[in-house]
Parts: sequence; structure tokens; C-alpha cells
Amino acid sequence: MESLLTPPLAFGVYLALVSLLALLGRHMAAPGAGGSRTSTAYASGEEAPERSGAPGYRPFFLVALFFGILHLGVLVLGTSDLSPIAGVYLLGLALSLLALVIG
Repeated sequence: MESLLTPPLAFGVYLALVSLLALLGRHMAAPGAGGSRTSTAYASGEEAPERSGAPGYRPFFLVALFFGILHLGVLVLGTSDLSPIAGVYLLGLALSLLALVIG
């Protein structure tokens, strides 16, 4: 039973299960007529917006940096003891996150 938890074997079982479900879904689906409406994304009957939601990668990188600093800081604090230096580190972490949020 331990061998089922090894990553390569678990990936193989998962891949086989997903393939089986995809084949089953393909057989259950209704045949399509083909055309421009079947090859476009479904947007609940509305026209797709002309412009992108967030131009550029700046908002993504800000959020990624925020969570990166937060998670690495918590990992460092979790492996340290409760000392005054850990409190100073926590204060520095809070100030860096505040500077990142403000701007």
C-alpha cells in the first residue's frame, strides 16, 4: 500500500483516471455542428470585452512579491525561537509589507 504514495506511480494512476474520464465525456457529449459559435469562448451570452482587465504584469508581480515576502517571513519565524530578535524581524517584515502595499 505504501507504493501507491510514490509520486511517479500516483501520477500514472491520476493520468489514467483523467484519460478515462475524458474518453467517457467525449462519448457522452452531443455531436457538434461545427462553426464559429462552437469554437469561441462562452461568455454567458455577452460580447467579450475589447480591452484586457489588467494591462501589463505589474499587478501580478506586486501580489506575487507580497505573498513571497509573507510566506518566507512566516517560514523564518516558524523555525526561530521566541526571542527579541524574532520580534525585530517581525516588525521589519510588517514594515516591508506595508511599504509594498502603499507603494
